[in-house]
Amino acid sequence: MPTSSYQRLLDLAFAEPAAAARYLTPATREAYHLFGQAAPADIAYRFERVRLGVALALLRLLAELGDMEEARQVLDVLKNALQAPSVAGIDKAMQKGATTFDQLYANLYVNEDGEQVLHLFERTLDADTQRLMDDVIGEALELVPMLDFSRDEEED
Repeated sequence: MPTSSYQRLLDLAFAEPAAAARYLTPATREAYHLFGQAAPADIAYRFERVRLGVALALLRLLAELGDMEEARQVLDVLKNALQAPSVAGIDKAMQKGATTFDQLYANLYVNEDGEQVLHLFERTLDADTQRLMDDVIGEALELVPMLDFSRDEEED
């Protein structure tokens, strides 16, 4: 079976084995595939899992771009939400972590690369169709090779 764009994005964002082991469960890796096979009653939940997987990948990229502890804390919120057994459970986990998202935005110093990743993250949260989510995934895959993950160690 060919690797999906969703899977490629996860692989790029979690190239480091320790990070992949910490954040990516088999269910998260298979979220897009399971969404495509979902029964009508299960589509909303499966779509939310795809959305969370894409958000997880984008926040991982943001965390690595700026060595941002706040982004890592949001990663933990997303990871917990991915363990929820229902859309209501996902919503509850996300609401529980709302202050973590607020802290991310309050303490955000973002360079141009970070701004592009953050914009895609926001679009992920707004996407409400498979086409819109696929657009975000495609743009993320185009963006990742252009990101500069080197850390300037300049201190004034």
